[in-house]
Amino acid sequence: MSDSQDLDVLLQEHRQFEPPESFRATANVSDGALYDSARADYEGYWADRARELEWVTPFTTVLSWKPPHAEWFTGGTLNASVNCLDRHVRGARRNKAALVFEGEPGDRRTLTYWDLYVAVNQFANVLKSLGVKRGDRVAIYLPLIPEAAIAMLACARIGAIHSVVFGGFSPESLRDRINDSQCKVLVTADGGYRRGSIVPLKRNADKALEETPSITNVVVVRRRPGAVSEEAFAEMKEGRDLWYHRLMRGAKQWCEPEAMESEDPLFILYTSGTTGKPKGIVHTTAGYLVGAQSSTHQVFDLREDDVYWCTADVGWITGHTYLVYGPLANGATCLMYEGAPDWPEKDRFWELCERYGVSILYTAPTAIRAFMKWGDQWPAKHDLSRLRLLGSVGEPINPEAWMWYREHIGGNRCPVVDTWWQTETGAIVISPLPGITSTTPGSATVPLPGYSCALLDSSAKEIPVGGGLLALTRPWPSMLRTIWGDDARYVETYFSRWPGRPDLYFPGDGAKRDENGNFWILGRVDDVLNVAGHRIGTMEVESALVEHPAVAEAAVVGKTHELKGQAIAAFVTLREGFKQSSSLRDELRNFVGEKIGAIAKPDDILFSADLPKTRSGKIMRRLLRDIAEGRALGDTTTLADPNVVSSLKDMYEANES
Repeated sequence: MSDSQDLDVLLQEHRQFEPPESFRATANVSDGALYDSARADYEGYWADRARELEWVTPFTTVLSWKPPHAEWFTGGTLNASVNCLDRHVRGARRNKAALVFEGEPGDRRTLTYWDLYVAVNQFANVLKSLGVKRGDRVAIYLPLIPEAAIAMLACARIGAIHSVVFGGFSPESLRDRINDSQCKVLVTADGGYRRGSIVPLKRNADKALEETPSITNVVVVRRRPGAVSEEAFAEMKEGRDLWYHRLMRGAKQWCEPEAMESEDPLFILYTSGTTGKPKGIVHTTAGYLVGAQSSTHQVFDLREDDVYWCTADVGWITGHTYLVYGPLANGATCLMYEGAPDWPEKDRFWELCERYGVSILYTAPTAIRAFMKWGDQWPAKHDLSRLRLLGSVGEPINPEAWMWYREHIGGNRCPVVDTWWQTETGAIVISPLPGITSTTPGSATVPLPGYSCALLDSSAKEIPVGGGLLALTRPWPSMLRTIWGDDARYVETYFSRWPGRPDLYFPGDGAKRDENGNFWILGRVDDVLNVAGHRIGTMEVESALVEHPAVAEAAVVGKTHELKGQAIAAFVTLREGFKQSSSLRDELRNFVGEKIGAIAKPDDILFSADLPKTRSGKIMRRLLRDIAEGRALGDTTTLADPNVVSSLKDMYEANES
């Protein structure tokens, strides 16, 4: 789609919330001077953040930038597991809870920093006994259980590169990721739990391993002792498959950590993108860890007595950065929950918040909109008074979901930090700092100190106020370094949007900036609607729909129209207690017209019980476009529930006829 025109800015939001004075008084960042110092001495700012880590050898050069390739903190050596564990067990945090785990069936474990340190050392020795060396790749295909974090940190300890594959992915997805990076060992489990059912991880892994010649051993975590069923679990293959618990029994409790060069890869994480084979995003040791630690400390305002819960799986970058590396580098206590938010009832999250005294909650807009749909009565059943900060991650959050989150979960007292970032950025780029930033529902506000963002048109001219293409104009420590095995794709995908400007990183998102300098993410440029010459971000129309009291969630796509170029098709999920009707359809169309203008009125509205989402909760608008255009459906292997899209297609076609 052409981007010759600026994005039209239609949605207006003027509600503002100042940080509570009690919060501001004790916040980790309570003075805007941090922004000033970062602007005045960009490299000096990041050098100071890097010195908050523990180094084996101090770095000598802060940044080497040969666009589009950056090297950060060169000359230095360090180890990520040491920064997450060793430095804490030497001091007062030795017996502090590091991971508090609850499985979906209700089983519970607490690992102190000492417990986690011992387990990581042991599993590092296990990997070494299996021939894993510095630079080798290890695939991790596990439920959201402590062993996932243990495996990641054990790889980091010996200098192996981990590649975590989300436990909900298919055998084909696992196979392709293993083969792309030529993993040597796979760590998996005999199963996991999701909505009361068993996820057959070992069976899926065995199918994938039929075509993965690089794998020499499979380590199997026994998640379900005494309950192994033939349906979910294949036989252990002699010589290849080994039980985790048996290997750990004889493993020594100390493993010398490797001193890693700053630019040595820490992990590969695959992101599917819109087309083509998955991209293996490469993150390196020092820069990634600097971004993870500093952003966790600043954005979440971590304190020693916090119970912090990032609800993401470690199969996604959010789980890597804000469940494992960022919080543990800061010495935090992290809640880890394996299962679904509505199992066995729709208040499971709030039950967990109450039981464990969660003080910081970081979750996705898709989850928040699901909570809205289920009704206010579920969180109202629980004492959420210990919460003091709420976070949003994954995609733009519409203002009404932001307000519901603030009111019904945060009790109108908790700051809400709406964060924008990507797998590729490694850490949060745009977000409020809860002690100093005035927040507006739906806006991620401004870049964090040390980051430089701009809105540009197609000729790289800056747009001070209005809509355009989001760009990062300077390198940052936690940026991806390349795509594994395909640097040309790295350059083409991220640094070729503006010819002759390889210094400009394009994340693929459209955005707007208001007169206060705040950024509003409008969604993927690929999803921008071009209606009668107007370029409209999907987020604006979706936000207008969700503002209607009947609507819980909405997804909007464009379909070909012979006069307007594109017409707007909306897929809408209603809140509990509302029923679909032709009159409600007309009411919603008119409501959008009143809110943001007649040009944005949906031509089609289809009511649906659910929308097609990836297993990380992102709405798959590509598939909705296929439905609206009457095309054959594209790849559905990454969907949480492939049946949703096929039933939607049938409904849409029936509605059209």
